[in-house]
Amino acid sequence: MKYNIAVVMGGFSPEYEVSINSGNVVYKNLSKIKFAPYKVIITREKWVVIGNDEQEYPIDLNDFSANVNGEKLTFDAVFNAIHGAPGEDGPLAGYFELIGMPQTSSGQFESALTFNKAECSMLLKGQGVNIASAYYLASHENYNSVEIISQVGLPCFVKPNRSGSSIGVTKVSLPEELSPAIEKAFSIDTQVIVEAMVKGVEVGCGVTNHQGYIKALAATDIVPKNDFFDYESKYSGQSEEITPARISEDTYNQIMEESEFIYESLNLNGLARVDYIVNESGVPFFIEVNTVPGLSEESILPKQAKYAGISLGDLFDQTIEQTLASKK
Repeated sequence: MKYNIAVVMGGFSPEYEVSINSGNVVYKNLSKIKFAPYKVIITREKWVVIGNDEQEYPIDLNDFSANVNGEKLTFDAVFNAIHGAPGEDGPLAGYFELIGMPQTSSGQFESALTFNKAECSMLLKGQGVNIASAYYLASHENYNSVEIISQVGLPCFVKPNRSGSSIGVTKVSLPEELSPAIEKAFSIDTQVIVEAMVKGVEVGCGVTNHQGYIKALAATDIVPKNDFFDYESKYSGQSEEITPARISEDTYNQIMEESEFIYESLNLNGLARVDYIVNESGVPFFIEVNTVPGLSEESILPKQAKYAGISLGDLFDQTIEQTLASKK
C-alpha cells in the first residue's frame, strides 16, 4: 500500500514562488513506488489539491481531505514546503496538530519561536551561543536613530523580525539610511531588528533527523552576488556556494556541533538550516534558524545532502518515513 503524501507549498508570504519551487522539487523526487504524492497549494484565497488530471480540488479543512472525481482523498502525512507564513511560523503546524496529521516540520511552538529572530536569539544567547549586538523595535514605538547607532554601530543590518529569504533586509552604512531601512522593514513586519554587522563569511549548516537521530549534513560558505546574501543573491543562481565551507577545521567542526546543539535545544524536527557569520578570528555568530529551508535546485541544503552522500530522493523519502514512524 502506498502512503498518500500531501506536499504543501505556496503560502501567504512574499516567499510564495520560492515555496512553489521547493514543493515541486520534493514532489518530483519523492519515491512513486513507496508514496503517492500530491501537490497541495495553500494561499489566503484557497487550499487545493492538484489531482492526477491536473485539476484543482478544494481541501476540506475539517479533516484535510478532498473530493476528487467523486472519491474522498485522504492523506497519511504532509511534507511541509511552505516558507514563511503559515508554514514556517507555526499556524499550519498547529492546524495539523489539532487534526492529528503527521507533518515533516517542527511543531507549532518551535516554529513560532524560531521564526521570531529576536526571541530565538535571546534564548540561544542564554545558552552560550554567540549573538551579534542588536536593537529591537516594534511599530508602535518611537525610536532614536542616534541611540540605535550608538548601540550597534555602522554598518548594520535592518531586518523584519519575522520574515525569511532576506526579504525587507537592508544594509545601512550611513546614519541617514537608517530610518528608510527601518520603514522598509516595517512594511514587512510590525517588529524590526537592527543588528550589528559582523565582518566575515556567511555559513549555512543543514541539520536533519531523517534517519532517527540528529545529524548536521555539512557547512557551506556563501559568496553573494550582491553586497550581502539578499533575496536576489539567494535565488538568482549567481552566488557562489562552496561545500565544505572554506573555514578552519576547528571552526567547521564547531559549527557542525553547535548546529546539532541548536536543533536539539530548540526541539526541532525534520529538515532545518542554521546560519552564521564567521568573523575574521574564526568565531561563528548565530544569525537565524530556517525550519523550512529552501529545497529548490539552487538551495543550499539539497547541495549539502549531495555532499553528504544522500540523494534528494533518499533525503525526502526518509524524512517522510521518520515522520510516519514517529507518529505511530
